[in-house]
Amino acid sequence: MSISKLLCVAAAASCIFASQNVLAQEPIVIKFSHVVAPDTPKGKAADRFKELAEQRSGGKVKVEIYPNSQLYKDKEEMEALQLGAVQMLAPSLAKFGPLGAKEFEVFDLPFIFPSREVLHRVTKGPVGKKLFSKLESKGILGLAFWDNGFKIFSANRPMHVPNDMKGLKMRIQSSKVLDAQMRALKALPQVMAFSEVYQALQTGVVDGTENPPSNMYTQKMHEVQSDATLTRHGYLGYAVIVNKAFWDSLPADIRKTLEGAMADATDYANEIAKKENDDAVAAMEASGKTKFYTPTPAEMEEWTKALLPVHKDMESRIGKELIQDVYKEAQALGFKY
Repeated sequence: MSISKLLCVAAAASCIFASQNVLAQEPIVIKFSHVVAPDTPKGKAADRFKELAEQRSGGKVKVEIYPNSQLYKDKEEMEALQLGAVQMLAPSLAKFGPLGAKEFEVFDLPFIFPSREVLHRVTKGPVGKKLFSKLESKGILGLAFWDNGFKIFSANRPMHVPNDMKGLKMRIQSSKVLDAQMRALKALPQVMAFSEVYQALQTGVVDGTENPPSNMYTQKMHEVQSDATLTRHGYLGYAVIVNKAFWDSLPADIRKTLEGAMADATDYANEIAKKENDDAVAAMEASGKTKFYTPTPAEMEEWTKALLPVHKDMESRIGKELIQDVYKEAQALGFKY
């Protein structure tokens, strides 16, 4: 081979190496999509994860946050994750039933968690790990559970006892358990994307819904709901999940850094959730647009009596053993059903 040809080959090799080196220095981009506002507990936790991940990776990772359904609505985001169009989501736990992981609907059962302590024994213990293992065959890895809070009912009429729900068109997430819950109250469940709820309430397409107060407040639902009842009957939380193929492709040191950032973001998320919800109730009460009602102990017994049978009804769907596992965590802290 002539010298000129050798120089050409060397130059080409040098260019390839240089281009590969430049590519190697490009930050790893994580597109993190979610459907709620940035100033909710989930929105703030996502921003905290971004901050920690970018800082601790020394710029090797860039996290792009897309809140408020900017990229995908409820029904679209899971498919986008599986296809690799986004790398990370934090969907509500009700989203996994339609995906085929029906066991996650245990979180939708009314009055299943008598306290935050019981909840965290489940999400941070063997039950939570077992649930995440159900996702791997679907190309998804679970990284963490994030709290939002306990739900309240809102509508355009007072709801002091279960019978007051009769005939109300109530928006729900796509969940067989939530469908059964509303039917147990003789309400009419209406599945609808979260981003569409405000307009549906405003126009009367639905009469009411259920949400943790922070979601209700940040989406301005209190402006179009005259009444709310502080039943705290159900839990709304999220699972932070990633595309498995993407996660497995990351260098081991980057994965370790991201796991640490996620652990700290999770602690932050769970710490702020309760305060955010308490503050949201106070702000909505101060607005004077929604009346908030706290059921008496006797009325709470009525709500519990009306909704606990949903646990038994859903055993064949969720799994009796899984429900019993949650009961055991509650009983370990002295609670009874």
